[in-house]
Amino acid sequence: MADHTQTQAHKDWLAQLGEASRAKQKTFIDGISAKLRRPRELSPPQHPYRGAPDFWRAFEWTEQERIEHFTANFKSAGGHVLRLADMDEAKRFIADKAAELSAKYVVRQNQPELNALDLEGALPEAQVSVWNSDPEEQWKARAAEADFGVVVADYAAAYTGSITVLSSKDKGRSVSLLPTVLMAIIPLERLKTRLGEILIHFDEAGREQLPAGIHFISGPSRSADIENDLTIGVHGPGVVYALIVG
Repeated sequence: MADHTQTQAHKDWLAQLGEASRAKQKTFIDGISAKLRRPRELSPPQHPYRGAPDFWRAFEWTEQERIEHFTANFKSAGGHVLRLADMDEAKRFIADKAAELSAKYVVRQNQPELNALDLEGALPEAQVSVWNSDPEEQWKARAAEADFGVVVADYAAAYTGSITVLSSKDKGRSVSLLPTVLMAIIPLERLKTRLGEILIHFDEAGREQLPAGIHFISGPSRSADIENDLTIGVHGPGVVYALIVG
């Protein structure tokens, strides 16, 4: 009998706490409504449609517009963009920039496009490692000490100036997150207008087929403390090159 009484008392106490919390919430929201000089909304807003509206789904830029808008948006976030004719030009640019910055260690994804690029031959002064090619290697540590990380983007969105990089056993997220400089090669046909054109692929694939990680890169790493002092490169590459190829 005593246990039942204690249980009921505990339930009553929790109910009182809940009622007091709701009263505080009402006072808080009523205060905001008064300052805004409009009545408090007590019913949820109507949703005439789900997802993006039809006009946005149909919105699409031309190829040249996609290039121009992506370039402007990515640069506005502190990134660098180059328009290159083919993968050979991309290889030459990476090699020249590595020589310019005295890069000694490069890590790249294990992707067919990069295998064909032969960065190892193009960078004789640097050690080029291929992600997850040696099961005994400490790959996160190698990526963290790398001067350059090289990836081929899976997608890019012009409207947001974002590069999408997916993770798998051959495409470690550390390659794009840890080196000092990131080189992201974007095949032109993967440059889309809207982010929704990219996200739809994950919906269609289904939950069981989702990649290990989906990363959106919009320029170099940027961090600001509570006093809004902006710092570049604290939590990721401080320099990011988007190489639009094709």
